[in-house]
Amino acid sequence: MATAPFIHARCLYSPQISSCKQPPSSSSTSPSCSSSIPSSSSSSVVSFSSATNSGQRHQGIGIQAMNTITHGKSIAGAWNSKNEPEHLLVLVHGILASTSDWTYAEAELKRRLGTNFLIYVSSSNTYTKTFSGINGAGKRLAEEVKEVVKNTKSLKRISFLAHSLGGLFARYAIAVLYSPDAYNRDQSGDQANSIKEKPQNISFFKGGTIAGLEPISFITLATPHLGVRGKKQLPFLLGVPILEKLAAPIAPFFVGRTGSQLFLTDGKANKPPLLLRMATDCEEGKFLSALGEFRCRIVYANVSYDHMVGWRTSSIRRETELSKPPRRSLDGYKHVVDMEYCPPVPSDGSHFPPKAAKAKEAAQNVPNAQNTLEYHELMEEEMIRGLQRLGWRKVDVSFHAAFWPFFAHNNIHVKNEWLHNAGVGVIAHVADSLKQQEASSILAANL
Repeated sequence: MATAPFIHARCLYSPQISSCKQPPSSSSTSPSCSSSIPSSSSSSVVSFSSATNSGQRHQGIGIQAMNTITHGKSIAGAWNSKNEPEHLLVLVHGILASTSDWTYAEAELKRRLGTNFLIYVSSSNTYTKTFSGINGAGKRLAEEVKEVVKNTKSLKRISFLAHSLGGLFARYAIAVLYSPDAYNRDQSGDQANSIKEKPQNISFFKGGTIAGLEPISFITLATPHLGVRGKKQLPFLLGVPILEKLAAPIAPFFVGRTGSQLFLTDGKANKPPLLLRMATDCEEGKFLSALGEFRCRIVYANVSYDHMVGWRTSSIRRETELSKPPRRSLDGYKHVVDMEYCPPVPSDGSHFPPKAAKAKEAAQNVPNAQNTLEYHELMEEEMIRGLQRLGWRKVDVSFHAAFWPFFAHNNIHVKNEWLHNAGVGVIAHVADSLKQQEASSILAANL
């Protein structure tokens, strides 16, 4: 195996896209996602070659890493003479979990990233607090982050790494923490970096802050971005229609408000569910604008054996966009089998049309298989349309060859070092992605 390299993941900086073709069917369908392979230049931290499958995906990575060490210090340390942390990395756990979920990842990230990072494990939503709703948990997380920033004056940049439900908490929190920069709106921005919403004439431009810091990376691991309604979105229900039908009305009794939000049945029938609101900018928060401020957004998704979160919802894809994944791991990252960059898809964003309100009312009051399927298909398409207005790097993970593949949901973040250590390659991949983005941001600031 090759030594783990930096990963070139320039998600928002005009990556060269090959073989990205718009399907002829409809404007709401996303284009084919392509491998992002920037050419080597003086500003690049890393250059690499990649064997691809029809020009679409990374099957392996050949490393040609540049030397980022200056007199025994990292590139960050070379410009940080006081050796104080400048980059806050917030780790957010999932449902019914605690800070102990990150024991291995925290130690490994500290070892790999060095003292320029302050790695903070969120503790504001432990165990049953995760049942109180995504919005409530997101607000608590935001207050927690504000306190950390207030007490650490040296911080300049911020990133998030979240597992499972924690990814939705983090998405809500960044909207609470978001401040647009009214003085830095470059109207000549690259179309790959901004998508204009025609009716409202809204554009996504960099320049805003999260908790007063420069947003760098937003990374989720097995997060149900589209909720858990629908075919095989909650795999332990085995795709059985009767079980999927019963899960929605029962969920709130077991996991509170969070359950109804995940199943998209929260709120009044004539109001969009929370997860749909979080796929756009609305009165409740600038959810999409906050996400758009990050240099890089990466979703890691289990392609199989995840009993909690399906591949489609964790990778923000339609059913038709799922293809058979490679079985061979990328060099240096065991069980990481695929990586692709999906550029922004122009659209007028997500909506809650009248027929969606009727479908939601039917799903709430008469939750039969037909009603719930129709409603979820409508909501899933609208959420995807909203979220795909931003570019995403999508990393597929497969534990099919692991000793305990059915632990995929906990393997992906190495919840327990001994039981779930199949995921160490994923954490290595995350660390190298963070490291590369950190180096890129520092180089850009010092050019």
